[in-house]
Amino acid sequence: MLPKWFSNWDRENPTNIFGPAIAVGVAGSAVFVAAMLVTWGQPFATDSMQTGPRGSGMHVAEFLTDLEAGDPTVAGFFTSEPVVPTEGAETAGAAIDGAEPLLADLSVDNYNRLIEAMRSWTGIPDLLEPGLENYQTTVARRMIQMTQNINQNWAAHVQVNAEVGVTCYTCHRGQPVPNNIWYRVSPVNESVAGWSANQNRVTMVSNFTSLPSDYLEHYLLENDEGSYNIIAIHDLASRVQQQPGDPLIQQAERTYGFMNYIANSLGVNCTFCHNTRAFYDAAQVTPQWATATLGIAMVQEIIADYLLPLQEVLPEERLGPVYADMPLAACRTCHQGEQQPLNGLNVIRNWPELAVVDGEPDYSAFE
Repeated sequence: MLPKWFSNWDRENPTNIFGPAIAVGVAGSAVFVAAMLVTWGQPFATDSMQTGPRGSGMHVAEFLTDLEAGDPTVAGFFTSEPVVPTEGAETAGAAIDGAEPLLADLSVDNYNRLIEAMRSWTGIPDLLEPGLENYQTTVARRMIQMTQNINQNWAAHVQVNAEVGVTCYTCHRGQPVPNNIWYRVSPVNESVAGWSANQNRVTMVSNFTSLPSDYLEHYLLENDEGSYNIIAIHDLASRVQQQPGDPLIQQAERTYGFMNYIANSLGVNCTFCHNTRAFYDAAQVTPQWATATLGIAMVQEIIADYLLPLQEVLPEERLGPVYADMPLAACRTCHQGEQQPLNGLNVIRNWPELAVVDGEPDYSAFE
């Protein structure tokens, strides 16, 4: 039992013990968090890729955790080394009844391994089955030609940093229908005049923003004159009086919608391609701008020459929900949020059969 004098003193001089206790707890927690950061690392640490002059803010930041995690679909890529054909080896066309004509000149071993790979890449187990003629066979033939064309004639886009290339897996990722395809959505309402018929629509194409939903078809499909609309909106003076034929504000919004789409497709920001203090100045763009510009032209060709001609081939359930139109590709179909599809995985190294348009596959690297 405490002395009476102490009890009287304690009663007359009350002390708040909660404040010091909270302070000690906060300090202890801070020490604990600091120790965890030192031990395990900063969970929100970033790495930056410089795209322009230092100090100009031209860089693309990414979380280290995202970079370390990589793309989970990389693990699903099927590959095997080709078998170098011997002189006079029997071709698939001669040995396999009903062999795919586009691949008939391959050796039997390489024909079988490529067919096996294509079935794995697309998730279609009977793709190009000998004697089986269906819409998937027709589409597969056109896609083989498209893949060869991209690898051969668009190397400045798909091989710009290193040998990477494309195969069916670049888009399909093991699924019969690739993710991130798109369909026409405009005109949204032909009975409504004005820009509201295209804007402020909740669609996946606009990334659920108030931006126009028709920018992909506006810039990636041929216009009525048989050419492509120009992606360039800028005036060097303010309050410019618009003249007939000048770009409209709607074009600026379309441009912003398209740039927003590209940025999301690659997981980057504006400074990946542009010096944002001078969008109009081609002398201040980054090297990535040229690669992206080639990519846009490549997509335009892919759509016009390889996808749209298949419009009459696909069954009804594969066509668009609004206009029953052909599913089309764009940047996100391949990139799927990465600067390079599949984190820059070299998907073409073992498949020289898909890197030619005219001539024989080059197997010299495997001899």
